Amino acid sequence: MSTTRKFTAVAVGIGLAALTACGSSDSGDEGSGSKTVTLVSHDSFAYTKAVLKEFEKESGYKVRVLKDGDAGTAVNKAILTKDNPQGDVFFGVDNTLLSRALDNGLFQSYEAKGSELILPQYRVDQDKHRVTPIDSGDICVNYDKAYFSKHKLAPPTSFDDLIKPEYKNLLVTENASTSSPGLGFLLGTAAKYGDDGWQGYWKKLKANGVKVVDGWEQAYNVEFSGSAGGKKAKGDRPLVVSYASSPPAEIIYADPKPKTAPTGVADGTCFRQVEYAGLLSNAKNTKGGKALLDFLISKKFQDDMPLNMFVYPVREAAEVPQEFRKFGPQAENPETLDPARIADNRDEWVKSWTSLVLK
Repeated sequence: MSTTRKFTAVAVGIGLAALTACGSSDSGDEGSGSKTVTLVSHDSFAYTKAVLKEFEKESGYKVRVLKDGDAGTAVNKAILTKDNPQGDVFFGVDNTLLSRALDNGLFQSYEAKGSELILPQYRVDQDKHRVTPIDSGDICVNYDKAYFSKHKLAPPTSFDDLIKPEYKNLLVTENASTSSPGLGFLLGTAAKYGDDGWQGYWKKLKANGVKVVDGWEQAYNVEFSGSAGGKKAKGDRPLVVSYASSPPAEIIYADPKPKTAPTGVADGTCFRQVEYAGLLSNAKNTKGGKALLDFLISKKFQDDMPLNMFVYPVREAAEVPQEFRKFGPQAENPETLDPARIADNRDEWVKSWTSLVLK
């Protein structure tokens, strides 16, 4: 899911605390009794230190966190180094990249303790248990409430709405070849309109003045008129491809806190992303890696996760912050695609999209 999780902090000018390695960097195989377990992740893995410390105390392992770029970069590097991996567990491969990781033998089988409590809609690879779902989130169009109120215009609610003349020159999205939300938005249109319809949709969207920028930070924090950052930058696009959890972030980190979110979500434009973790095939500390995977789906970590990474937990009965429920609920009927279909078509879709939209 790329650097999906940092967006909220960036959007309101607050950076997530830098992650540091806990304990020494020694490692060894399961039989050597190594007490360091290494988690390899994309840059946006975040946690409450006290929660991780409690795991370390209870398990006897020290956790070393190695951040390795955005999701695509991290996954590709993990595949290239799979014979001599940098760590024991990899976190952050999402459903847009999952088949690539599985096809390349990145993970070994392990059914984490508590897996039966993962919500059924997120379970995959049930015969081999090579990955464990950890979190989910929705990529959706966000809108600037003040703009639409001022112009007495109802905000869009669907993909179809975005190509209507009343929304001409209002939307900014990210490059599908360089950005996780940009790719997610493209996949959402492919899911909605199918192989025979998504290109026609994008032709109409282009004709309706969609603006494409390289990444999420520029789109949300500069071009979008509804975010705290966009207001400062005098952004003039009241529609942006972002996340369902963007509106609650605008409240949680605002000072003073507004009574309601300044932005909303077009619920009919959402694409569901799910992030997974797995035990690396040649992990040196498999026993520690298994314990760490168990921890990642424990209620304690799942409860802690939303306000650190602005994602939804996947475990039954995990706590969801009130701000999420009120201002950033998950889409009721998001677009989804089977990871295998994404794997079969992703590169060609992106190539066609680039030729169609950027040239």
